[in-house]
Amino acid sequence: MSTVEMLRDAISMSNNIVFVGGAGVSTASGLPDFRGTNGLYTVSSAEKPEDLLGKKCFKENPSKWFKFYREHMMFDNAEPNIIHKKLAELEEQGKLLGIITQNIDGLHQKAGSKNVIEIHGTSSVNYCTKCNREYGEDYIKTHCDEDYVSRCEKCGGVVRPDMTLFGEAIDTFKLYDATELIEKADMLIAAGTSLKVYPVTGLVSHFKGKTLAILNNQPTAEDKRASIVLRDNLVDIFSQL
Repeated sequence: MSTVEMLRDAISMSNNIVFVGGAGVSTASGLPDFRGTNGLYTVSSAEKPEDLLGKKCFKENPSKWFKFYREHMMFDNAEPNIIHKKLAELEEQGKLLGIITQNIDGLHQKAGSKNVIEIHGTSSVNYCTKCNREYGEDYIKTHCDEDYVSRCEKCGGVVRPDMTLFGEAIDTFKLYDATELIEKADMLIAAGTSLKVYPVTGLVSHFKGKTLAILNNQPTAEDKRASIVLRDNLVDIFSQL
C-alpha cells in the first residue's frame, strides 16, 4: 500500500495535474454516494438509483423521479470540504490543470476552482423541456405541483436539471475536453470513484503521464496500473497534503 508521503512528493514534482473525482469527494459535505454504507443503493431495495434517476422514469413517471431527486439529491446547506478547497489551492498555485467530476453539486466551483468539467452535468442549471427557458437551482427547490413536478411558469413544461440521466448520452464536447485535458497531464489523481461508470472508466485509459494515483475506499479496475494506491479516508488524506 502506498503512503500519503508518496502522494505529497508526487504532487510536489508534478506541474500538470488532473483530478478525476466521484461521489466520494462530496460525502464529507453531507452528500450521499451510491454504494457506501449510507449510499443511494441503501435507500430502496426494490428499485436501483439508476432506475429512479433514469431517462425512462423521468419520461413515464416524473412524479416518482422528482420525489426521489428532491429527497436524495438536493442539499441546501452543502459546503465545500477540505478536498474541494485543497484542489482549488493547487489550481491557484498553477499545478492543477483541471478537474473532471462525476458530481452535479457544483462544490468545486463554490470552493474556487475555475477549470471544472462536469461530465454528468449540473443541478445548478435547470431548463424547461418544452420551451428551453432557463431556471436556477432555487426554482426546482421552491416550485412544484402536488405531484412534486417542477413546471415552467411561462409554458407549463416540465423543468429539469441540466444533468445527464441514466440512459441518456454524455455530452460529446465534454468528453472531448476531458480527454484532451487528461492527455496533457503528467499526474492523474482519481479519487472517490470506483472507475466503473462510463465515461470515466474510459477516460483514465487516455492518461500517458508519469504518475497515476488512485484514492478510493474500495478496489478499482485501474489499481494495478497505478503508481500510488491509497485506501484511507479522503478527508484524512487531503488534510495531510
